[in-house]
Amino acid sequence: MASDIVAQLADSLAKTGVEDGELSYKGQGRKLDDSQSVEDMVKEIQDFEGLQALRLEGNTVGVEAAQAIAKALETKSELKRCYWSDMFTGRLRSEIPPALNSLGDAVMMAGARLTVLDLSDNAFGPDGVKGIEKLLKSTACFTLQELRLNNCGMGIGGGKILAASLTQCHKKSSAEGTPLSLKVFVAGRNRLENDGATALAQSFQLMGSLEEVHMPQNGINHPGVTALATAMQQNPGLRILNLNDNTFTEKGAIAMAQALKHLHSIQVINFGDCLVRSAGAKAIAETVSEGLPILKELNLSYGEITEDAALAVAQAVKDKAQLEKLELNGNYLGEDGCKAVKELMESMNLGDLLGSLSDDEGEPEEDEDEDDDDDDDDDDDDDDDEDDEEEEVDEDEIEEEEDEEEEESSDAKLSTPVSAPRPPDVSSFLSFPSPDKLLKLGAKRALLVQEQVDVTDATKTAEAFLKIASVYKEENNDVKNAVLDTIDALLNKAFAAPSFQGSFVSALLVLLGLIKSEDKVKPVIMVPGHLYALEHVVRQDYFPKENVAVLEAFMSRSNKVLESCGNAKNSLQSTLQRVRSQS
Repeated sequence: MASDIVAQLADSLAKTGVEDGELSYKGQGRKLDDSQSVEDMVKEIQDFEGLQALRLEGNTVGVEAAQAIAKALETKSELKRCYWSDMFTGRLRSEIPPALNSLGDAVMMAGARLTVLDLSDNAFGPDGVKGIEKLLKSTACFTLQELRLNNCGMGIGGGKILAASLTQCHKKSSAEGTPLSLKVFVAGRNRLENDGATALAQSFQLMGSLEEVHMPQNGINHPGVTALATAMQQNPGLRILNLNDNTFTEKGAIAMAQALKHLHSIQVINFGDCLVRSAGAKAIAETVSEGLPILKELNLSYGEITEDAALAVAQAVKDKAQLEKLELNGNYLGEDGCKAVKELMESMNLGDLLGSLSDDEGEPEEDEDEDDDDDDDDDDDDDDDEDDEEEEVDEDEIEEEEDEEEEESSDAKLSTPVSAPRPPDVSSFLSFPSPDKLLKLGAKRALLVQEQVDVTDATKTAEAFLKIASVYKEENNDVKNAVLDTIDALLNKAFAAPSFQGSFVSALLVLLGLIKSEDKVKPVIMVPGHLYALEHVVRQDYFPKENVAVLEAFMSRSNKVLESCGNAKNSLQSTLQRVRSQS
């Protein structure tokens, strides 16, 4: 009998993940729509004495369910860690702010003092940031040490709101003698761009307590990078700096190299795919050779670095006793350059620490490491940039290097150069889609695709949608997010034209073979990714709700191709029914 009781207790603990004051519902895939659906959860929260951590990630929480959970949290004054990432899958964006407001209000009412707040992978946009604005400014966050907002689609507007909230929190907490001392900040894949990054940099400079900063894939160019570099100098305890897949160019790289001179605790530097170029790499190498005694990882891959700069970087890590990895892949070393770098690393007994060079771009046929004439032009663009001009500015930035080459050619400075590998070839992806090609388009992939596709033509837009969606992978978050971000940018622009709204769905149904066309259009081969992507689209504000019933009618038909998509079809049908009932 006693063994049975122990077994039952062990099973109960395994289900809820209770450990050291933690109550966990992580990854249980629960669909929590209303108060009835969370009755058991609410009781468990209420009965949990000394609750310090609540894990809700991997479930989907509606407004009413969030309000019920919040009610149970109103007495949990010992709560410190909120792991609330990926908990709004399948929800309308308009549902997220009130749900977050309810949970935040409860935390404040309880008098809790948080140390960890994780809301990553919720794609709530600027409005979602408004949903946590009050919480971030409150006493509940005076003690915050980790703030994780990865892949939330904040944009420039959300970045500015977040920065203002953190600044206000620091101001109020300092007045009470306990200044906000944030240690970990994570906000990758948020389209913060220069203005959002600059606003956050001001907050970082005030705090001066950061140990980890992760802001990859945010479309940040040299003005934003320079602002971050200035801020990082005021955070001497910084250990990890990850700005992968932003666009430094020489100016940003040199500014960051100067900042690194003040960061003696730095262990991991990830400037991969940041276009640091040779001059920037040499500046970073100089900083590394002169200091950074406990450096463990240095990533300068895909930066248009030539052989001489790569050798300078390799030489710079010679005396780094704790070095574990050096990444220089995807640069302009050439066969001889790759050999020289490998030989140098081996001569210093560091050969095993050098990453693969299999994606080297070969020697450049023209000087790829000249000063960026276009950078000065960017300063004016970025200073005048407003939120409603984000797309126009980004397109200019994407094309900046091509413009530079054309200007230099017209001035007879250089012969026509061989086209650089940036920006990546969008037409190649659209002709032969693959997950790898999509990811290699980088942080600006959405704008690149948006510019390539004629969004005034419903058929061409539908074709592009299906090609992008065909590479969707439910199990791979990077690919999944890249697909959905790109589709959102494409369709948000397309649906802005009233004449487009009905014609897109018709074109889509024809291409999927669900409607016969007089033009004898050959249907695409339907894959689950098409339906998963469509499920995401119908939940977005830009999608006309009057088209939901049309899609639902076709998805409910008996069709072998649809049935072959299994769970994707069922999930889409369920979402269509819910969206229609809420309209």
